[in-house]
Amino acid sequence: MATTPELEPLDDSTFDRVLCVAAHPDDLEYGTTAAVDKWVKAGKTVTYLLVTRGEAGIDTMPPHEAGPVREQEERDGAEEVGVSVVQFLDEFRDGVVEYGLPLRRAIAREIRIRRPHLVVTSTFAPYFPGGFVNQADHRAVGLATLDAKADAGNRWIFPGLVEEGLEPWQAGQLLILADPEPTHAIDVSGHFEEAVASLSAHDRYLEALGPDYPRPRDLLQQILGGAGAALGVEHALAGRLIG
Repeated sequence: MATTPELEPLDDSTFDRVLCVAAHPDDLEYGTTAAVDKWVKAGKTVTYLLVTRGEAGIDTMPPHEAGPVREQEERDGAEEVGVSVVQFLDEFRDGVVEYGLPLRRAIAREIRIRRPHLVVTSTFAPYFPGGFVNQADHRAVGLATLDAKADAGNRWIFPGLVEEGLEPWQAGQLLILADPEPTHAIDVSGHFEEAVASLSAHDRYLEALGPDYPRPRDLLQQILGGAGAALGVEHALAGRLIG
């Protein structure tokens, strides 16, 4: 019989700047924004990097129309939790993101620009906890972020970044969310409503998923309530912490 892993509270005194890396608009809104709201209100600087604009994510809307809609929804959702810097990459297309050197370089470049103490991304495991298949872009971006953390600290891997004036930067920690083997959790009790508002900002995307898709409040209660129970609090966000 499977047992719930013992989760250690994340020590937020170890970081002041956070970079959140995701494949698509709305990825961060499935729970991460509760922690973001907590960090921003504590005076920490949080920025977002989105690898795509999610242009292939709305079946009823062609990509050239969906991309700007989803970009604006991401900016609106970020604003709900106090994030004003939302950077999108132009080199990668939604649904066909591939792990490789161009992706590693692009993420390492942003790490050198933002100089975070903590980088946050999502799991690159084939399956989410619970058995759901992890989408291909998520896997590529998560793994590339893991490697880009090291790349950003080594001046010889992408020397062109130094030529741009971007000196190496080694982020102290990487938090991989939705990991099948979490080690740490963040108590986000008191930040649930802001997370709901952030996800609800993606209204056209969520509407296109159909009436049977869970409402933001119900979905976030499932995600954050489960980790909260493991930590012994109302709501929590769980992930694997790598130093």
